[in-house]
Amino acid sequence: MPSTAELVARVHALLAERGATLAVAESLTGGMIGAAFTALPGASAVFRGGAVAYATETKNTVLGVPQSLLAEHGAVHPEVAVAMARGARRIFAATFGLAVTGVAGPRPQDGQPVGTVYAAVSCPENRDNLRKLQLAGDRAAIREQTVAAAAALLRDTLVDDVAQNTVK
Repeated sequence: MPSTAELVARVHALLAERGATLAVAESLTGGMIGAAFTALPGASAVFRGGAVAYATETKNTVLGVPQSLLAEHGAVHPEVAVAMARGARRIFAATFGLAVTGVAGPRPQDGQPVGTVYAAVSCPENRDNLRKLQLAGDRAAIREQTVAAAAALLRDTLVDDVAQNTVK
């Protein structure tokens, strides 16, 4: 299994090969995904920017997550992750938006147990990929696993799109 750094480097290469760009919207990871991508030499070729929308209201005011969705389901919900990814993609004018929202602990949130995370990718042509994660460990471990899982979701999205010849 590749390390998170190796996985991020592979995703960076896939994006660069296609002339594609990435924007991120992060909640529980607090900027760790953006940091992982910008740690690479040449990051500016693919990384457009990111938003750390930690507070629930920031998901609405910055990323455009509908207030009604947040009021009904809370911030830890699959539709919230998708709306965050779409918001990042739109705000930063990127080819792909990658977002995570979840519960790192130490207590449950929005009726969701610690370790519940949703990762989403917003793709061209208004397509979205979503993955629900049930992670274990302490707060730091959950956050680190989230970075790896989000990068893996984006890698899988890029590989699947190439196999289907849908990403230019």
